[in-house]
Order: sequence, then structure tokens, then C-alpha cells
Amino acid sequence: MEEKQLFELMMSNGKEQLQKVIKCNSYTNKFGLSLSSKEALQLLDSRKNSLRQEERVEFGEGILSKIIYEFCDSPFIYQDNYVDTLEGLQEIFYIYKNEALDEVTDDELLSYMKECFNGKCQGDLDYLEGSCLDAFCRKIRSEGIGFIGAGEEENEI
Repeated sequence: MEEKQLFELMMSNGKEQLQKVIKCNSYTNKFGLSLSSKEALQLLDSRKNSLRQEERVEFGEGILSKIIYEFCDSPFIYQDNYVDTLEGLQEIFYIYKNEALDEVTDDELLSYMKECFNGKCQGDLDYLEGSCLDAFCRKIRSEGIGFIGAGEEENEI
């Protein structure tokens, strides 16, 4: 099967993906956050672009729902910046999943991202990407370590 056909086949479950993302609203509403169908489609389209750009393949439901559940209680995310923040977090996740050489699980990377985002990054995606995650992945590549928390990273780097 041609590479492009394989990629399109994996992306063909878009309707199911959309329903899963919209279903997250039932949980995120209590934090004052929700996505319209149009916004959810925008995020799923962004996911496709990020996967292509980072040359990643994802099976199953993808990472977007996990990002939504992980970050919806952040004091730095509110309805006005919700879609842009989710889009940025999703893109950053794929970049640094590659940069970490897949040495950390999705849940470990998300947990570390949230710890930094809500902590020393104060909700700043540029700082999360350019400082925290860059240093984290550099350490993983150089020392081949497993997951470390933000507190440990500060002391070791």
C-alpha cells in the first residue's frame, strides 16, 4: 500500500475522532471550557498537519482528548484562549515526542508538560517549548534517562 494511502486510511476515522473530542465538553464545561464542532474540526485538522510535519503516525484516538482532559483545569486556560492553547499544546506534544526519541510515554510527557505549563511557564507556550521541554529532551538524549518531574529537572540541569 502506498504511503499516502496508508496515511489517509489512518485519518479516515475523523467522524469518530470528532465525536470523542466533542464528548470532552461534558467534562470541561465545569471549568468553563467547551469546543464547538467547528473548533473541534480545526483542532483535528491541526493534528493531521502536525503529524505530517513531524512524520509521525498515530493509531487509535490520538492525543487530543488526553490533552483536553489533562489541561482543562489549568488556571492559565480560559474560553478565549482555549482553542489556540490546545492547538499549541498538541503541536508541542508531537514535536517533543520526537525530540524525546519516544523514550517517555504519552502520559509521562503530558504530565511533565502540565507540571511546567502550570508552574514555571505560567501558561506561556513559548517558554514551555523553548526552555522546559527543550532542556528535558536534551537531557533524555544525552543521558538516556526515563521520565523525570519538573522539580527534579531543575536540580539536575
